[in-house]
Amino acid sequence: MFFETIKCEDFEIFNLEYHQKRVAKTIGKNFDLQEYINPPTNELLRCKIVYNKDEILSVDYFPYQRRDIKSFKIVVDNSLDYSKKYLNRDKLDKLFLKKDSCDEIIILKNGVVTDTSIANIAIFYDGVWITSKNCLLEGTSRARLIEKKEIFVKDISLDMLKKASKIALMNAMIDFYEIKDFKIEY
Repeated sequence: MFFETIKCEDFEIFNLEYHQKRVAKTIGKNFDLQEYINPPTNELLRCKIVYNKDEILSVDYFPYQRRDIKSFKIVVDNSLDYSKKYLNRDKLDKLFLKKDSCDEIIILKNGVVTDTSIANIAIFYDGVWITSKNCLLEGTSRARLIEKKEIFVKDISLDMLKKASKIALMNAMIDFYEIKDFKIEY
């Protein structure tokens, strides 16, 4: 089973085109997600659509509050596969538990920066924003920003991460969220 997290606010559905593309890529066919999304209020909501290759299984709405993330713990997992937005996040959840006193993790796979447990990552390096060519999941906000040429794809080494002057997280709910004062534990 798979899921999509879609931002809804003031009865508007954000970046639906990119969610549609990811669903089609995941299961090889299209669902018209618009048919299933009817936000019950105008507040900021996280719409969670659970589906399999045959049908939409559930659509739920949750009020959304962005987490305050200022510190990251580097964790290594060379076997993690999260190339599709699987409903089963057990491996990611276990990695997240290794965060110690930090707010979030940054996952290194085969020596390359991938993602956090909840978002794609971008770093400001050599005057441009770059995101990992080896992300775990091709996020919808990431895809849109790459298409608009606001961020660029490149391998991100641990050394590049250490030298980055800024970090940003990207996901459907926070879009592109720059973190100004951050610390990274290795």
